[in-house]
Amino acid sequence: MILRDATSTDWPGIWRVLEPALRAGETYTYPRDIAEDEARTAWMLPAPARVLVAVDNTSGGVLGIAKYLPNHPGAGAHVANASFVVGHDAAGRGVGRALAEAVLAGARADGYRAMQFNAVVETNERAVRLWRSLGFEVLATVPEAFDHPVLGLVGLHIMHRAL
Repeated sequence: MILRDATSTDWPGIWRVLEPALRAGETYTYPRDIAEDEARTAWMLPAPARVLVAVDNTSGGVLGIAKYLPNHPGAGAHVANASFVVGHDAAGRGVGRALAEAVLAGARADGYRAMQFNAVVETNERAVRLWRSLGFEVLATVPEAFDHPVLGLVGLHIMHRAL
């Protein structure tokens, strides 16, 4: 697997990874019927955001995507926020951990002091387990803040770690 900055030519592969996750509606607060152009605008952000892709060494296909950016502007810009999606076919192959480690290192190198996730669905056990293993703590859980398509109303974790 190769981790690198995403380019506009990566979009078709990125969309193949993002679309199923967004349509499932189990891990992100985006509308399940989000249009492709809206998703592209939400994910392919200009600087100071940074967008990374994990691509297969052999095929060059996109396995996963991550983005990080300031959590808030101005006086809050020293805390990063990040989002990650790993393709269904790449689950369990270390793609999420590799992207997470690259994002944490990149954010640290870019001068961020901490990283905060504002909305980790509490039932997304794989993600919660990964973030905890990388030193994130749950600061709070907002009860019933996420309308899961199968489980109904579940909590959203706010997670944080210093860089």
